[in-house]
Amino acid sequence: MGLIGVEEIEAAAELLRGVIRYTPMESSRPLNLMVGGPVFLKCENLQRTGSFKIRGAYTRISRLSDAERSNGVVAASAGNHAQGVALAAALLGCEATVYMPVGASIAKLTATRAYGATVHLHGETLDEALIEARAFAERTGAILVHPFDHPDIVRGQGTVGLEILEQVPEVATIVVSAGGGGLLSGIAAAVKARRPDVQIVGVQAEQAAAWPGSLAAGRPVRLMKMSTLADGIAVGEPTDLTYSHVSGLVDDMVTVSEDQLSRAMLLCLERAKLVVEPAGAASIAAIMAHPERFRPPVVAVLSGGNIDPLVLLHVTQHGLVAAGRFLSLRIEISDRPGSLARLLALVGKLGASVVDVEQSRLGSTLALGDVQVDLRLECRGAEHRDELLESLAGADYRVLDHH
Repeated sequence: MGLIGVEEIEAAAELLRGVIRYTPMESSRPLNLMVGGPVFLKCENLQRTGSFKIRGAYTRISRLSDAERSNGVVAASAGNHAQGVALAAALLGCEATVYMPVGASIAKLTATRAYGATVHLHGETLDEALIEARAFAERTGAILVHPFDHPDIVRGQGTVGLEILEQVPEVATIVVSAGGGGLLSGIAAAVKARRPDVQIVGVQAEQAAAWPGSLAAGRPVRLMKMSTLADGIAVGEPTDLTYSHVSGLVDDMVTVSEDQLSRAMLLCLERAKLVVEPAGAASIAAIMAHPERFRPPVVAVLSGGNIDPLVLLHVTQHGLVAAGRFLSLRIEISDRPGSLARLLALVGKLGASVVDVEQSRLGSTLALGDVQVDLRLECRGAEHRDELLESLAGADYRVLDHH
């Protein structure tokens, strides 16, 4: 399959002028220190609809004929593509129907409906929703706007790469999250045509990583199961279109853990003051996990910022635990007056803040005359957490469990 040329992506950029936002490029001091050189954040989380998806969706729908648009469009999405299609269709006067997995983010579901699309929940995964979207297209004549498997989608997403070259002309490495590979393919096609020396690195969640196996096999290979916080990049199989671009143009593909994703989101919140969803933070997670692998100047693409507030709370807490900033303890102490007070006094002396405390005399491992105390503490980091555990053990407290 032929690769998309930079001239096609430049034409898409002209089409999108005045429709999309030319998103800002921010620097990151903590990442600079890790990498040993400049690291910049391409803030597609600040794009219209909260992600890069509007670029490809508008390019695709705008190039349909009037007759095709009159039948409406249909899409399947975990959320970001849904919002991009819904807004693009509204801007172009076209009806949009979207199928989303049953577990899709409430925030993404609500936003998609607010842009004017009709939304149906179907299946547990994006692949199942896509099957239903295809069936709807066959029944009604609506045009399927695939999340990544169409040249116009890739052309639109590739405009991110053109902007990166304009904003950071000296860029040496670009790090991009990858699901089906539409964004990664487009950026690689745009950048490699102009700057073949730039390293392009894709990132996947290790619990939903179809690309490493596909690249090793020399063809798209389907995953049997996926489970990740990063629902925006949980795609079970690449297509021939994206496989040809990624295998031919992308230099490396890395995976990151759920802990690494949550820590990356926490860094974006605390240090960059940016709300980024797990899929959007995958590029940051890769840099934090392996800073030595990325030659500066580095550009990390923050692909999206659409996240349910409750999920954000959960992931933030997970990130605090992973970073050693939050510690849950279960401790056995003597059931005598003043024992709990002495424990809390020691915790305070060690510089930890108590979030909450619960005491119970019921426990299968408790000796007669002892009580179980559950503590949740705020720590200053991993070293402080380890010091706390060592000091408690040194004071003869029996720590039954900690995480």
